[in-house]
Amino acid sequence: MQALSMELVAVATITLLAVISPGPDFAFILRTCLKSDQRAGYWAALGIGVGVSTHIAYTLLGFGLLMAHHAWLVEVIRYLGAMYLIWLGLSAWWPARKPHSPEITDPSTVNANNGWLPFWQGILCNLLNPKAMLFIVALFSQVVSSTTAWSIQLGYGVFIAFAHICWFALLVRFMASPVFQQKLRLFGGWLDKLVGGCLMALGIRMATSG
Repeated sequence: MQALSMELVAVATITLLAVISPGPDFAFILRTCLKSDQRAGYWAALGIGVGVSTHIAYTLLGFGLLMAHHAWLVEVIRYLGAMYLIWLGLSAWWPARKPHSPEITDPSTVNANNGWLPFWQGILCNLLNPKAMLFIVALFSQVVSSTTAWSIQLGYGVFIAFAHICWFALLVRFMASPVFQQKLRLFGGWLDKLVGGCLMALGIRMATSG
């Protein structure tokens, strides 16, 4: 029981530290909130949670270590993820209509842009991040004991996915605060390009790092 308690504390601590550390998911949420509204940000946060859940699912099913031991597969994911981040970053510099534009009057168009698109983008952003994959695999292979009941491991997985969704939802909520929105009206365009540049830098770093 004591060993299980220590394992739980270790999983929770490592997960929380990993979640709050800036990375591609963090930059993607910022980018989504800058180009769209609060609802789109929540969809993006949910998409990231689904991406994390996918990593957890194949790891619990025993495919995680198999994938991690195939260097070519990790390399493919790395390059795909790098290209995706660079594309997201470049999109911040493309001419586009500003968010909350009065020209957008069709509710179905707003819902399409602010719902499924950021949701799927969030899934891809996390799924194509090899560090996210290796983090989950390492956590369940190095920290979680092989003797731990599968139901408890599943509980760990639910906690990890829930922690990601909650953290990024809190980030979205913060960006929707009046203080942040006031700054956004003044510097939103430049900040959007800055975050886009960060996404491109992350993509280039991912592509050039082993």
